[in-house]
Amino acid sequence: MFMLGPIGFATPLLLLGLIALPILWLLLRAVPPAPIRRRFPGVALLLGLQDDDAEADKTPWWLLLLRMAAIAAAILAFAGPVLNPKQQQAGSGPLLIAMDATWADARDWPRRLDRAAALVDEAGRAGRPVALVRLTDAPEEITFQSADALAPRLVGISPHAWSPTDSAAWVPVLPEGGFDTFWLSDGLDHPGREALMAALSAKGAVTVYESPRPVFALHPPRFNEGAIAIAASRLPVGAEVGVEVSARGPDPSGIERELARVPLRFAAAEARAEVALSLPPELRNRVTRFEIAGLRSAGAVSLTDDSLKRRKVALIGGREDREGLQLLSPTHYLRQALAPVADLMEGTIADILLASPDVVIMADIARVSQTDTDALLDWLDGGGLLLRFAGPALAASDVSRIDEDPLMPVRLREGGRTVGGAMSWGEPKSLAPFAEDSPFHGLPAPDDVTVTAQVLAQPDPDLAARTIAALADGTPLVTRKAVGQGQVVLVHVTANAEWSTLPLSGLFVQMLERLAVSTRPAAPEAGDLAGQIWVPEVVLDAYGQPQEAGDMPGQPGEALAEAIASGPGPALPPGLYAGSDRRIALNVVSDETVLAASSWPSGTVIEGLEAPKEQALKGLVLTVGLVLLMVDILAALLVSGRLSGLGTGLGRKAAAMAMVMALTTLTPVDAQAQDTLADVPKDDSFALQATTGLVLAYVLTGDGRVDEVTRQGLIGLGNVLFARTSVEPEAPIGVDIERDELAFFPFIYWPVVDSQPLPSAAAYSKLNDYLRTGGMILFDTRDGDTAGLSGGATPEGRHLQRLAAGLNIPPLEQIPADHVLTRTFYLLQDFPGRAVRSPVWVEAAPPDAEQVEGMPFRNLNDGVTPVIIGGNDWAGAWAVNGAGAPLLPVGRGFAGERQREMAYRFGINLVMHVLTGNYKSDQVHVPALLDRLGQ
Repeated sequence: MFMLGPIGFATPLLLLGLIALPILWLLLRAVPPAPIRRRFPGVALLLGLQDDDAEADKTPWWLLLLRMAAIAAAILAFAGPVLNPKQQQAGSGPLLIAMDATWADARDWPRRLDRAAALVDEAGRAGRPVALVRLTDAPEEITFQSADALAPRLVGISPHAWSPTDSAAWVPVLPEGGFDTFWLSDGLDHPGREALMAALSAKGAVTVYESPRPVFALHPPRFNEGAIAIAASRLPVGAEVGVEVSARGPDPSGIERELARVPLRFAAAEARAEVALSLPPELRNRVTRFEIAGLRSAGAVSLTDDSLKRRKVALIGGREDREGLQLLSPTHYLRQALAPVADLMEGTIADILLASPDVVIMADIARVSQTDTDALLDWLDGGGLLLRFAGPALAASDVSRIDEDPLMPVRLREGGRTVGGAMSWGEPKSLAPFAEDSPFHGLPAPDDVTVTAQVLAQPDPDLAARTIAALADGTPLVTRKAVGQGQVVLVHVTANAEWSTLPLSGLFVQMLERLAVSTRPAAPEAGDLAGQIWVPEVVLDAYGQPQEAGDMPGQPGEALAEAIASGPGPALPPGLYAGSDRRIALNVVSDETVLAASSWPSGTVIEGLEAPKEQALKGLVLTVGLVLLMVDILAALLVSGRLSGLGTGLGRKAAAMAMVMALTTLTPVDAQAQDTLADVPKDDSFALQATTGLVLAYVLTGDGRVDEVTRQGLIGLGNVLFARTSVEPEAPIGVDIERDELAFFPFIYWPVVDSQPLPSAAAYSKLNDYLRTGGMILFDTRDGDTAGLSGGATPEGRHLQRLAAGLNIPPLEQIPADHVLTRTFYLLQDFPGRAVRSPVWVEAAPPDAEQVEGMPFRNLNDGVTPVIIGGNDWAGAWAVNGAGAPLLPVGRGFAGERQREMAYRFGINLVMHVLTGNYKSDQVHVPALLDRLGQ
């Protein structure tokens, strides 16, 4: 392609036609032909006379220039001018395309593939062999092939969710001979980059492509002083910027959704930012991952494991009344071991089970009442863990002697066993190494941990299967059995230091961790992971989306520990890995990760991913040529004297026609294009947000408190719809009736505030169109009155009357007992919110709507009532806070909660009515309704 500045020509040979322009000048100059001069004597009689019409003897120079410009424009147009044409890369011979293909590339991956495809296509036209490598793959031999063979493979290439561990490993496998390289870099510095760059530079020219978009990385969350500490890093460091971090996990119905969101701001010139997020334990334990909202990258996602899920542990100990003997308390060492890593609670068995603890620890408690036993068995059946410690009281009792107690894993012998004392023949016993099938496998058994007394288990046939820890002589030390979905564990020594030195050792805490009694809010050490096989449960792709691990093999703990320290890789991708006692999250970004920009040698050509958009100019240049020809027509008429009567009607018509032709020629390129561009919205974010799913909307009143309560009310209603119905609404949206489009929303909640200004005429027109085309508006005066329809006794009621004056509202009536709103999902007769007994007004039924014999209701309006008016403050009753708890009080005690439940049911009926119309008026529902109504 021939280049002339930023303009290229597809067929440059046609430009040779410009050489003929001087010849054209001579030809045009001879038209009209020059007159022949002949002397005639009679001409002397005509001297001094002037003709009314003059005719030139030759074409004027400016007209020649105009015609030559028109011809030149035609030649240029057919030469195929292109603005910002794609530049062909210089060079010949093989071409290597190297892509980092990391998680940092995922955000711009389509653009990177487009650039790689353009390079392959250009190499194919030049006949250059091509090879493509991803530096996140394991190094292998590089083979050049034809562009036609490589091009189909580009579609299936995707980035990886990890970074290159050592880019220098590719140096030994580089092909022999010279070749050029195009490196699509993610902009981050990775180990071995300098060595690989030097090797590639020695082979030929290296061009680097980098995206100017910033990179954000989310560090693993930490539990710190009762809150979750969330940190993120960015590159490059620049001005102050803010992002939002979303906590996601299953809701009570098991469906994953956003549980909380917190803003995080990077200060100017700061590369790292932190924020604290406080969540109640129930909500915190449901969080499965944190992610930076709006970023599709594995580095913007941080999976959570058991280190963030602090368990609720109940401690129940005997002999707690011995004053001054704290170290002899059965639960003292348990409190010391568990207080930093668990939420402890104490009380009676009946009380603590109401709080749904994860673990119940009973220290030296022999007998449990039958009522408490039944309650504990029900709790165990749901997946609880009952951990019991022996002691003098248990050794002296007859519990689980003849028949196995349901709350004991084994039968016990009478009395106990004492070794190493003055009245015994033996020495204190040490621990035996933990078996492979034990949850304690891999933990070291210190020699200084000894046992001087214990309760002994009866040698039943299943004793060996239930023993998970033993002494050196084979005596069971810890036994376990399954009860329903839960388990009962018995430690055959005391929880204090009376019978053993186990509670004084670090092994005691590690054993509690392996039993899933506690978790540590810190990254695991290599020793904690060694000796186990960790099986992947969930893995992340480069875009941060969790995927099932499938049949991926398990990995030894040593390899997992190395991956946690150095980062994930092909064998250990980021994800959740489960061991025998806990789950470990392997994230792309660790807490110590520092984002560093890649540095390139001086003189390296660095380009962005975006290239100037190629634009064909043929149509524009042809248009210019046609315009010049139109002007030439006017000029020819002028030179020939045909425009001398411009003031006459004929002259004006000719001039007007020529101007219309010129303007018509310009219109398709200029005016119409501008009109089309003007019709395109500058920002479609609102439309996209409103149409990605079912969205409930509310009118922004200008009162911040009312708007926030309304938003939280629709969130609460959405949660209930999500849990109880098939409706899955997105987050609600506040709409400005003056500016925003209303047609996207099937339902709009309008809290009436007396300070809100009346809508403009354009807004009233928009609202009337919305009501006429099937939308519904719920007006809520929130005053518990009659919504202003009985005299407007409240400011809100009077303001509603003013608002409604400009709306085409149909005749209204108080909602009848057989209206479809009373049965779209629940059978209702009252519609309370925070207030009760306020009338609710809907579109009046037609006069001929009569009840059919045998039916419990009339066949009312065919469509949805466009307006519902009330004053019960339904949004206040629906509103929830960030933890999902009710935001505002409703009534008193149980009656208030019942009132809130009825408000939710009205909200469900309302939304189902909006979505289904009078579907529940169909006679197919009559038998079921008659049965429910008892008729």
